Amino acid sequence: MRKDLDMTRIPAHIAIIMDGNGRWANERKQPRSYGHQAGVEAVRRITTECKEIGVKYLTLYTFSTENWNRPADEVAALMALVLTSLEDEIFMKNNVRFRVIGDIERLPEVVQQKLFETMEHTQANDAMTMTIALSYSSKWEITRAMRQLAEKVKDGTLEPEEIDEALISEHLNTSFMPDPDLLIRTGGELRVSNYLLWQIAYAELYFTDTYWPDYDEEHLHQAIIDYQRRQRRFGKTEEQAANQQ
Repeated sequence: MRKDLDMTRIPAHIAIIMDGNGRWANERKQPRSYGHQAGVEAVRRITTECKEIGVKYLTLYTFSTENWNRPADEVAALMALVLTSLEDEIFMKNNVRFRVIGDIERLPEVVQQKLFETMEHTQANDAMTMTIALSYSSKWEITRAMRQLAEKVKDGTLEPEEIDEALISEHLNTSFMPDPDLLIRTGGELRVSNYLLWQIAYAELYFTDTYWPDYDEEHLHQAIIDYQRRQRRFGKTEEQAANQQ
């Protein structure tokens, strides 16, 4: 289905909520960790394909702050999976830079170290930036940014009237990349689950029933084709948006 893509209108930034690993495993009478492992294979497929078709930023919701409330054995398995998946040379093979956003200090020290090593190892790669949202929630991120701005006002280095959308964006974890053009959620749920709430204000949303471990290149192409059929107006009329294309 890649032949059906308009290669001049590939979204620059795709964000994905990778949902359905546990249910995929349950349907196969396997532990949830089996589904998470299968989900890593989907990450490899989609990362490679995004780079091949010209996506510049791919951001994957890997583990939310709310996920810390899951059973301890599942959390431990997920942390171990982060370590083993980062051993993969997919970043170097595909010239992909790796980044991470979230409350990293909550992660085990060995995981933090591996994350920083991978970021350093791939910092010169420039074909695409793949970011994982790990121990992340948008409300946490926005609250953190507001505290930073409040401290600057308190110490006299910032006036309240100087705070605008651009300044808030500069204080978010995602300040190094543009806002998503397309948000995909797998697994059949129809919500954004505290993910990039500020950043997806004008993103196109796409939901699919396909569980993440089954998500492949054809599913990705379908989402992008759907995106390309839409008119992105950003508050303008249809006529105004058409004249700008």
